Amino acid sequence: MSEQYHLPVMLKECVEAMEIDPQGNYVDVTFGGGGHSKEILKSINGGKLFSFDQDDDAAKNAAEIEHDGFNFIPANFRHLVRYLKMYRVNGQVDAILADLGISSHQIDEPSRGFSTRFDARLDMRMNQSQELSAWEVVNEYEAADLHKILGMYGEVRNAKTVANAIVSERTAKPIDTIEEFKTLLKNFAPRGKENKYFAQVFQAIRIEVNEELKVLEEFLEQSAEVLRPGGRLVVMSYHSLEDRLVKNFIQKGKFHGPVEKDLFGNDIKPLDPVNRKPIVAEAEEVQQNPRARSAKLRIAVKR
Repeated sequence: MSEQYHLPVMLKECVEAMEIDPQGNYVDVTFGGGGHSKEILKSINGGKLFSFDQDDDAAKNAAEIEHDGFNFIPANFRHLVRYLKMYRVNGQVDAILADLGISSHQIDEPSRGFSTRFDARLDMRMNQSQELSAWEVVNEYEAADLHKILGMYGEVRNAKTVANAIVSERTAKPIDTIEEFKTLLKNFAPRGKENKYFAQVFQAIRIEVNEELKVLEEFLEQSAEVLRPGGRLVVMSYHSLEDRLVKNFIQKGKFHGPVEKDLFGNDIKPLDPVNRKPIVAEAEEVQQNPRARSAKLRIAVKR
């Protein structure tokens, strides 16, 4: 299953950035199809790798890996500290890798409802056991909340108009499927740019369903706690909202406002950036894997 599950973006760059010691402790918080984890495990001999993923399909891929140092944790990476304390490696991690966003498998599996290319019930849950799905967001959220979500998470310009239209449409009948939702959205999409518009709306709803930005903030704060001094944080993001949070936390130790300073004028923050500008994929990789086009890789070291 894992062979077709997900093609890792910037695989070589990510693993090299972790500077793996064969006997060190490492974390991959987005296991997916296991591409990054398998590459990391090639360099581990005596060390340990802890891989997180809340998706049941990813857990099936993890079951295929046979390596003494491999530990799969079927949980959201917002629980990073809790689980690493159970394994008694909190504060002793040499590097953490996060490949954010959704996997190729999740996009390409019609029943998951992530893609606008297929028709299915509105879903978009990364954790299929949770109650909140895209259906509840579209059919139960108030217009004001939809307006906020579409504008903030999808940067949809006519967010208020669309939010009101969604609420009006569902009074007659629930909006159950992707095609029903797209039929409504077509009335508000710029001509010739419908697919881009659909992608913005779907991104906004997906972020809300999975609390993606909140989870990312929690993870980044916890990463500073679990890393040893000199340990590395390697994060790959796929849209500006994620990248902004990662950049701010690395540079300032916080998500908003200027960096705090001590009495001597020194910055108070847990990490220092390794690369000032994000690393992007080579043109050849983008041609082979279009998903790599929007990827931005940032690396930081624990003070």
